[in-house]
Formats: sequence, structure tokens, C-alpha cells
Amino acid sequence: MSEGWCNLAGCLACLAVLGVAGAGWSAHAPPEADLLLTGGEVWTGVEDEPWAEAVAIRDGILLAVGSAEGVKQYRGGGTEVIDLDGRFLGPGFIDNHTHFNRAGELLLGANLLDVADETGFVSRVREAAQRLPEGAWIVDGSWGAYEEWEEGSPGEPAEEAPEELFRPHRSMIDSVTTAHPALLSRWDRSEYLANELALAETGADCTWEGVECGAGGDPTGILSLQAAERIRELIPPKTEEQRLEEARAALEELRSYGVTTIHDNTPPEQFSVYQALLEAGELTTRVYARPTLDRMEAMSELGLPRGFGGPWIELGGFKGFVDGIMGASTAMFYEPFEHTGGFGQWRDMMSPPGNLERLIREADAHGYWPQVHAIGDRAVDTLLTMYENVMTENEVREDRRFRVIHAQHLRDAEVAYRMADLDVIAEMQPYHAIDDMRWMEERIGDRIRWTYAFRTLDEAGVILSFGSDWPGTHASWYPADPLLGIYAAVTRQTLEGTPEGGWVPEERVDPETALRAYTVNNAYAEGREGEKGRVKPGMWADLVVLDRNPLEVPAQEIKDIVVDLTVLDGRVVHERK
Repeated sequence: MSEGWCNLAGCLACLAVLGVAGAGWSAHAPPEADLLLTGGEVWTGVEDEPWAEAVAIRDGILLAVGSAEGVKQYRGGGTEVIDLDGRFLGPGFIDNHTHFNRAGELLLGANLLDVADETGFVSRVREAAQRLPEGAWIVDGSWGAYEEWEEGSPGEPAEEAPEELFRPHRSMIDSVTTAHPALLSRWDRSEYLANELALAETGADCTWEGVECGAGGDPTGILSLQAAERIRELIPPKTEEQRLEEARAALEELRSYGVTTIHDNTPPEQFSVYQALLEAGELTTRVYARPTLDRMEAMSELGLPRGFGGPWIELGGFKGFVDGIMGASTAMFYEPFEHTGGFGQWRDMMSPPGNLERLIREADAHGYWPQVHAIGDRAVDTLLTMYENVMTENEVREDRRFRVIHAQHLRDAEVAYRMADLDVIAEMQPYHAIDDMRWMEERIGDRIRWTYAFRTLDEAGVILSFGSDWPGTHASWYPADPLLGIYAAVTRQTLEGTPEGGWVPEERVDPETALRAYTVNNAYAEGREGEKGRVKPGMWADLVVLDRNPLEVPAQEIKDIVVDLTVLDGRVVHERK
């Protein structure tokens, strides 16, 4: 029996191994499927059997994958049948890097990243006030992130660069936030804006250092970082219901994009939100939860193993940090930034010297998989040395899945071969490339040649893992749509199609490589390659149906493909109307 096609005996064997074969199934009659999806182009992700026409699903498991005629035998009186009508079906997308709680906060609250004028500012804040429960604070927002360098720019300043940067006043929003205190931030955290209600509730007035006041002696609402921090300390915690509403908004977005698993950078308070959604039957993505590496010791003391949890919420890796980010010019380089003269900054986990390597060593000794943020070329090399030291000092194990998170800038191609030799995974986010190009060359000049080196890493034998970093940093908005990530990796062009031929075109990859990085490879990165990431009998029935085949359309059209259906655990959780 081939890997991608399943006769009855093979299907029963697959299901029996997984413990789902029903005692009532006849040895002579095929089991009845809950759902058939038939008549499509099914990309399986299985190398020697990459294509099929139909799938049958029972109890959340892929019962059969094969021809439309062959799968018909699993149709019974209670089987739902969906005619794909030639559409593309593939494994559900797996996103290797999300900040789910932050995404929900922006979706329910105020996302001001692309706002730099009074009309847009008032409109976004008003909409947030209408969505949030009465009394809830409207926070952050990060206005003006694209003011000086336009969104979609291939690396040139805005055509009409503003003489003065947008500076809001509380009078703009007081009338639309009468039931909501607000503490909003400029993207670079150089200024904050508090509305009348926030000032009143916290007692912030002109006697506070860092509170700007007008000619009449009343606060304008503009605050320094220090004054904003004083107010922030007085903001009450969110209610559990607000957290749930933010999560519901984020889940709706993910399932509309065909995302069936997220590798989430998970703060402690988010676990209870996920559990509440699971118990209510509302969790529509699987969660590979990733706390920070400094929490690893507490987890190990509790005796929690890697993978603790279940198929819906599991304790995944632990996230560490070497350096800063490009948006703030704090990524760590061997050579200085051309616009500041600085070399970047080490993150707190690097102090005292040796601390991060100690955390990695202890995590590895407990069987955990460290996954560490490194962006600048010096940071990447520094992390690889730590990984190499730990692999040498600790016992030999075959199940390590260490990752370099972002791996944005390599010193040269030899770094890719070093990563391959160490068998570490490159956890990258392709949309970064087509957003960051707007100011990257100004900052590091010719070093962009080894920026987001997708093809170099792939050809060196490094496993590419792709995701979004949704919703982004305080300097950028990164969408959750995996098809935009695939488009970015394949074209290296902005959504407007610039620059012609792509930015550093040597590092483009083909569509199937990018698709595997969002499915097969991400399942491997989380240690679930036997259960998800491919369309194969016995695998979890996490699937996506697209209106077009991303492996056949012109590369420039990949960004326009839409998700028609998202299937999770054998259940349709999204259907495009």
C-alpha cells in the first residue's frame, strides 16, 4: 500500500494504532466517514505521494486519502459531503510565532500603527470604544509607525515626508471616550496620550513631572514615558471576560486564514483563557504554548515534561532572547548601524554573563526545547555558539529541536552551513522582509545581502519554519495570513509588487518550499510530525481549502488567494460566505 492512498485494511490498521478503531465496525464493511471532501486538488505534503483528489474523515482523524472514486466507499447515510469543485486542499496552516494576547488586544482595542492624522486617530479610537466593554481601558495603539517610512515602501522615504510628526491632543478623543479611560502610545514610545478620564481616575495633573500642560494650565494629555508608567501602574487588571472577548476576536481572524495551530509566545495569564475557551468548545486553533525561558526552572520543579497538556493546548518550547529588534535599531551586529553608529543591545537574559547559556543548558537537561530570539549577525553567531556548547556538554540526544527565532541577519553563507551542522531550525517570518525593507538598507547598507536568507538556509540543509509574528512589534503590523507570508518568501516584493524582481532576489524560494515551511516543517518543529502537517491517513483532520492552487498560480497572485474552508479536528470552523 502506498503512503498517500489507503485501502480498507490499511485504514483500519492506521486507526487501530491511534486507538480510534470502533469495536462496532464490521470487518467486511468500510467505516462510515463523518465528512468527505472530494473532487479537488489535494496536496498531501507526502513526498512520494504528493497529490490526491479526496479525503474521508472520521472522529477528527483522516480515514482515507486518495481518488474520488476510492474514497466514495466511506460515504454513509450520516456522511456530510463537500464538493471541492477543483479547489486546492492542503494541511491546515501552522504559524510558528504569534503573540495571541496582543493580537486580540489590538483587534478589540485600538490599532493605530498606520495612523498619523486626526481623522484616522479619532475614528480608530471611537471604534475601539464601541467594541470594548464599558469602563475598559484603551491602551497602547502605537500611532505613527508608518509615518516617516510608508507601508509598502521598497526602501524609499514617504513621497511627502511630514515636516512635523503627528502629535495628538486629548481634545481629539475626549468626546468619543466618555466611558473609557485611554492611555495611548506613539510607536517609538517617545510620547503618550491620556484622555480626560484617564487623567481624572489616576490623579495625573500638572504637578506631575512629564505631564504636558497648555497655556491655561490644563493637561494636553501628552505624557512622557515616566509619567505614562505612573499611570500604567494604576490601571486595573483586565477582567476575564474582556480577555475572552479579545481571544474570540483573534480566533475569528486565525480561522479565516486557515490557521489550525499557533506556536504562541504565551504569558502566564493566557493559559486560563485558552482553557476556558477549550471547555466552552470555542477554541478553534491548537496551541503550542511557549512561555519565556526564565520560567523553565519553575516548570521543571513541578515535574511538567515537554509536551505537557494535550492535542489542544500543550507546553511547547521556552523562548529566550539574545538581542533587540530592527525596528528599534537594537539588534546586535558586528558592525554599527549606519544611521545611529550603535551596535545594538543585549537583552536582559544575557546578564549576568553566561546566564542565557546556563538557562539553555538546564532546559536541555530537562528535555525541553529552547527556542531563542536572535536577529543581528553577531546575535545569531553568539546563540549558535551557546547551542554548540550545550550540545557538547549535555548527553547526546536525537530529539533536540532547537530553534533560532527570526534568524534575520547572517554574517555570510557559512553561518547557514553551521546551522545545518548543528541541526537547528530557522524559525522565520517572511512578511518581515517585505515590511522591513522600507528602512533596512538605510540602517545596515550592503549587509542586506544576508538578510532573511531563506534560500541560502534551505540550500544549506536547514529546516525552514515559517510564521507571522502576528500582530507585530510596536514598529510594524504583521498580518496573520499565511498566504501573505508565502507570497513574501516567493516574491520578496511589497504587496504593491515592488521592487521589480524582488528585494535581494537571490533569497527567493519556490512556492512548495514556502508551503512546506508553513505545514510539514512546523509540525516537525513542534514534535508533532506524526499527527499533523500532512494530509495522510491516521493524521489529525486539520485542513484548509483555498480558492486557487498556490503552487500553480503566478507568484504575484498568491497574495490574492482566499481561504474557502478551514477544517479543524474534522469540523468545519470557517466557511467563506
